[in-house]
Amino acid sequence: MPQHPATLTQLFVEAVDSHDLPNALRVKVGNAYQPISHRTLAERVRHVAFGLRGLGVACADRVAILSENRPEWAIADYACLTAGMTDVPIYPTLPAEQIAYILRDSGVVAIFVSTAEQSQKIAEIRDQLPALKHVITFDDAIVPGSTITIASLEAKGAAAMTPDAAARYRADALAIEAGEVATIIYTSGTTGEPKGAMLTHGNIASNVAAVIGLLELSKDDVSLSFLPLSHILERMFDYVMFAAGVSIAYVESMDTIAANMQEVRPTIVVSVPRIYEKVYGRITDKALHAGGAKRRTFLWACKVGDKWTTEMLAGRTPGGLLALQHSIADKLMFSKVRAAVGGRIRYFVSGGAPLSTGINRFFYAAGCRIYEGYGLTETSPVISVNTPARLTIGTVGPPIPGVEVRVAEDGEILTRGPHVMKGYLNHPEATSAAIDAEGWFYTGDIGTLEDGLLRITDRKKDIIVTSGGKNIAPQPIENQVKLNKYVAQAVMIGDRRKFPVILVVPDFEQLDRWAGYKKISTADRREMLANPLVRAKMEKEVLGGLANLAHFERPKKVVLLENDFTIDSGELTPTLKVKRRTVDRKFRALIDAAYTAEESRAGA
Repeated sequence: MPQHPATLTQLFVEAVDSHDLPNALRVKVGNAYQPISHRTLAERVRHVAFGLRGLGVACADRVAILSENRPEWAIADYACLTAGMTDVPIYPTLPAEQIAYILRDSGVVAIFVSTAEQSQKIAEIRDQLPALKHVITFDDAIVPGSTITIASLEAKGAAAMTPDAAARYRADALAIEAGEVATIIYTSGTTGEPKGAMLTHGNIASNVAAVIGLLELSKDDVSLSFLPLSHILERMFDYVMFAAGVSIAYVESMDTIAANMQEVRPTIVVSVPRIYEKVYGRITDKALHAGGAKRRTFLWACKVGDKWTTEMLAGRTPGGLLALQHSIADKLMFSKVRAAVGGRIRYFVSGGAPLSTGINRFFYAAGCRIYEGYGLTETSPVISVNTPARLTIGTVGPPIPGVEVRVAEDGEILTRGPHVMKGYLNHPEATSAAIDAEGWFYTGDIGTLEDGLLRITDRKKDIIVTSGGKNIAPQPIENQVKLNKYVAQAVMIGDRRKFPVILVVPDFEQLDRWAGYKKISTADRREMLANPLVRAKMEKEVLGGLANLAHFERPKKVVLLENDFTIDSGELTPTLKVKRRTVDRKFRALIDAAYTAEESRAGA
């Protein structure tokens, strides 16, 4: 198999030809995981591609995929790619209203949906989508809102199949050029609607080729796929696994990750930091709440593990007492960490949001290396990543082969290379602002590049990236909240946190009037804002108008502030824009208390 396929269609065809394994994919059917061979997959992909053509979907047309991770996602994706169509992945958690914008903006003519629930979303917005002609469900039967099942589509494609047609299909697929747009992935905008990043075959294929040469992969490996395939990180790494002949198993749902880990026993897992945080938090909570000897053993093992990690990362082999202590700590605790993730993990890859150095060191001590990387949707996505050859915890590793990185005078990270997107669909001005005349892409992140290692230190733009890797554009949400008569100012906080919260300065004229009706004293603002009735009222006013947001976008806590933001007090710029970092820093105690309260409530 050629080492560097220039397009995703070449990657698919050559991987099938080279590997021809019985377990290219694995899916849970009933009580057990069942394999899908490369040959079966290739046949289904070909039939779906012919089926789409039979429906009248033409080369370069746009086809959306609204689904959780499952084999049909990959089948629909590869069918679109090999037929020369452009697919548009959509997060299955998005509400209908946001889906409508994406489908309209991209001019989608057909959409694959996974379930009746997803189909119903399309039914609700169908009258807003004049270009949409076909809704293809992965379910076995037609459900409300759908027009054909994928089984019927495959049958339609199979009926049109002849040896000559199959040969032409293969030749046409291999003739697709690297510069053709493979997919359009929508990213959150800072001031309004999301923008569609146009990624070409060459963009993503170059990322695959670079990453596959850095990671240790074999046909004995098994990868567990659960980060949404609508997220470019999981999608690109699934291409890497497929190209390398690694078997890809899909979780049943995000709620069954732990159970599926035990069943699949993966050797490689790609995820966002939230998963590692959950595993670490579960282990820590259990140990600390156990008390007595178990608690002391846990704390001792963590201390030993940290010392051992320091020696290992410095290139020294721990010996003597430390080696003995680590061996004991491993038997008492660290072996249980490995067992919790299936017992066979060779390494994890982390991206999408910053990973805590402490958590990374904990997993390293437990024999589970996490290779943290960095990138964006617009960069296909990997810019840099730690690898088996070079792991430096606290950095996001060196730039991958073929990728240039430099740091501008103001500290912003810039990157150039074959991984940089073609541009934003329908947004030439935004494209020009993001990519300069010399091809440098402005990431919006602040960092340093020292000794060839990239370190992210801050975010230049206001996009919130939660620890789960979800991107949230705060400004539209804040503007929506400020439409409420009880709200004077609103600021979303949540970068690198598990979920967002919102800080609100009430419109005290309105709130005082309401409080008067309720016989609540307004003489002391702090005391008034602490009143349970007032807090409940403001939460209802603030959160009640956000029902149209995706679940991950909704603030879980409202933090009430007693004083207006001003230029003099430092929260506003001279042009009256809120300084988000200043607000975050100034009210950190209140913010931390809100997170603690919500996490305690959720854990109760």
